Amino acid sequence: MKVQQLHAFGEPDNFELTDVDIREPGPRQIRVRQMATSVNPVDTKLRAAGPAIAPALPAVLGCDVAGIVDAVGDGVRDFAVGDAVYGCATGVSGHDGAYGEYAIVDSAFMAAKPDSLDWRQTAALPLVTITAWEALVDRAGVRPGDHILIHGGTGGVGHIAVQLAKSLGARVATTVSTQDKAAIAERLGADDIIYYKDEAVADYVARVTAGRGFDVVMDATGGSDIAKSFDAARVNGQVVTIVSQYEADLTPMHAKSLTLHVVLMLTAMLHGIDPGHHGEILTKAARLVETGELEPLLDERRFTLSDVPDAHRHLTSGQAIGKIVIDIGEV
Repeated sequence: MKVQQLHAFGEPDNFELTDVDIREPGPRQIRVRQMATSVNPVDTKLRAAGPAIAPALPAVLGCDVAGIVDAVGDGVRDFAVGDAVYGCATGVSGHDGAYGEYAIVDSAFMAAKPDSLDWRQTAALPLVTITAWEALVDRAGVRPGDHILIHGGTGGVGHIAVQLAKSLGARVATTVSTQDKAAIAERLGADDIIYYKDEAVADYVARVTAGRGFDVVMDATGGSDIAKSFDAARVNGQVVTIVSQYEADLTPMHAKSLTLHVVLMLTAMLHGIDPGHHGEILTKAARLVETGELEPLLDERRFTLSDVPDAHRHLTSGQAIGKIVIDIGEV
């Protein structure tokens, strides 16, 4: 089978399209014939920096799997050959990546593909959906009537978080940089639009929350807004971030008695903790898809397995809107 193999950490040019042998699945594993995958910021970070949680070189990166079960290992009960599945189950230390024609995955991480989505849409969902779910449901415990601020409402995680928060009955505000992104955020369900380049935190807190602050603030941009998140949260509020690899002044947390949650959804793969929970999240997410409460936002550019280096360049350029998908099978 063909894979995009990374031969040295650093630039996208270090990827090389390579032929490797197809392996058989082990106990509790399934082999998936890939129809599509996606590129996430963690992929670009592992490619550039390695090797702390990256697969050993030569490495196959890529976390999101979407395809058809091709073979099953001993002990697999939930899936059979021919099933259409999706999940985030690859691309970190100890796990084969998804930038290839086949992927071997732990079946517990996987779920049945949403019927109403095509393969490209399906491949866009797993990592970002699990991240948003762990942030808003598992950690913050968002409830009906909560007022939520999501930084970056048209980004990979952010656009899912907006929709998930709405499905939970919250009022949702989100930050955007342009009118085009504002239109997208409103279509996804955002109630309040904040142009973060034009409006100070104190001003939009006064305008949107009458000065009270938000019950939950989610930094879905990767850490750049953590200080603003503290400022925007109400007294005794909650802040969730998906990146914490930087220094930050926690004094505002103390002054407001804030709770800070850090979410790394790859923890389950890295430490072997409760993989079945990810499968459960994706099963519930598929129901939201079928009821029209959740849809992926795809970047307009198209890439194939041969184009993985260009897909990485596009993501790091900051020009992408929504998820970048890699076509592999006949999608």
